Amino acid sequence: MTDRCGVLFDVDGTLVDTTYLHTVCWAEALRGGGHDVPMATVHHAIGMGSTELLDHLLGTQRDHDADEDIVAAHLVLYRQYWGRLTPLPGARDLMKECARRGLAVVLASSASQDELDALRSALGADDVVTVATSSSDAEAGKPDPDILQAALEQSGLTADYVVFVGDAVWDGAAAAKASMRFVAVTCGGTPAGELRDAGAVEVWRDPAELLAGIDRSVLGAMR
Repeated sequence: MTDRCGVLFDVDGTLVDTTYLHTVCWAEALRGGGHDVPMATVHHAIGMGSTELLDHLLGTQRDHDADEDIVAAHLVLYRQYWGRLTPLPGARDLMKECARRGLAVVLASSASQDELDALRSALGADDVVTVATSSSDAEAGKPDPDILQAALEQSGLTADYVVFVGDAVWDGAAAAKASMRFVAVTCGGTPAGELRDAGAVEVWRDPAELLAGIDRSVLGAMR
């Protein structure tokens, strides 16, 4: 471990505009499995790992035999959008500015490896990425902190010297369990008040607004 400072970024809904795509795909996959869950309810669960999302939406006492089919159906539906994924405003420039300031840029994603590859292709900022995690690096998804801890271990960073940027209350819960500061953006569709209640020390509209205000942010105070 080193004393270098770094920024851990959630990717889906924080850097790449995928939250509502996931909402539609999960809702359709659930409906195909016989579960009619309103999209607003599904949206609030986006950001969790797949197992955690199904537990949250369907309850832990359900018949788990169909879980793999639902997860697979979501992936099939979501894969159709991969060639059209777009970064959120300012995402690429924010990553590059963090790197310019000497901060390690870490993608703390719990997406599968092939999903992550599609997300990184959409971002087009691999030249500044120090480490990128995927679902294979963690036993449990958010709100558990496994993926954040894996990101720390792989990057050689420590929780005291990083900030985690995310867009969901589940990001805030994971950050709290990992003892790291949480900076939130609302571009994933979660209201600012809910993100503050989840522990965000700052809330910005999107990466572009965070970049414009970086000198007023905890990111700007990191050295």
